[in-house]
Amino acid sequence: MKNCLAFFLVFTLTAASAHGPVPERPATPSDLVLTGLTDSDTTAGGVARLCEQVTFSRGLRYGDSEANVLDVATSDVTKADTPRPVLLFVTGDTFTGDRGAPELSRDIQDAAMCFAARNGMIGVRVNYRLAPAATWPKGAADVAAALSWVHGNIDLFNGDAREIVAVGYGAGAFHVASLLAHPELQADRADAAAVVLVSGIYRVGKDASDSEKAYFGTDTSLYDKRSVFPGILNVEEPILLAWAANDPAKLIAQGETLQKTLCGAGHCPRSTILRSHDGIAAAFGLDGSGDSLAEPTLLLVHQLEARGLP
Repeated sequence: MKNCLAFFLVFTLTAASAHGPVPERPATPSDLVLTGLTDSDTTAGGVARLCEQVTFSRGLRYGDSEANVLDVATSDVTKADTPRPVLLFVTGDTFTGDRGAPELSRDIQDAAMCFAARNGMIGVRVNYRLAPAATWPKGAADVAAALSWVHGNIDLFNGDAREIVAVGYGAGAFHVASLLAHPELQADRADAAAVVLVSGIYRVGKDASDSEKAYFGTDTSLYDKRSVFPGILNVEEPILLAWAANDPAKLIAQGETLQKTLCGAGHCPRSTILRSHDGIAAAFGLDGSGDSLAEPTLLLVHQLEARGLP
């Protein structure tokens, strides 16, 4: 963990010094639609320490549903004169959500956003509609709408819409992959420069869980059509694929199948096997669990920055 934190610190200092003097950042414009508080809050314990000097703009509406809100995390590092890359998080343990401990879930997701903000990026967390009220393909449609919002507004937070990395975790991984795989679901300016897919289900089978049936429906003859195959094979964006060593066998098989299929199509993704399946914070090693997505994700961001897009 000390080595990981040291890496983060060196990266942060390097990023900050590379962009010269930091100008004053203008206040967030008043025409953004707020449905919650815009605050600079922290939570208890490790999340509080990680989120020191990180500012959250919460409850920004990107769609018509009450669930269509997102949060943005920034820090002094992201106030540099050069627009910063964006890590957009779409998480969800299941397609019906986890209402057992919503505050804990928010804290864990806050930690991932603070990782982005403290490493010279803009963190964005997307809230989306859940099954059974919202069935296929509404999850992917919400991700598309959120990406469109980011493209139109992230410059207000000094974010670079050309360098959006969409991070899907759990059910969120399917929604991100599904958006890429089904062009008909893509809204105007709803693209991402790269994606990170973590512990996702990419093709539902006849052994679908109750949560999966709530989203995909009970007609199993539609499952293949509603999967990410074969559309995901046509995706040109870089993909970082991950799953945890202690994921259920079904999730591991899903990740291995996606990796094998993409490699067979000539688009072999970089892959990482995580040590822990304890949430998005663990995926980025923020709980001290060891192997994580932190370094490969930062490397992916560096590669996007090095492309020198006009």
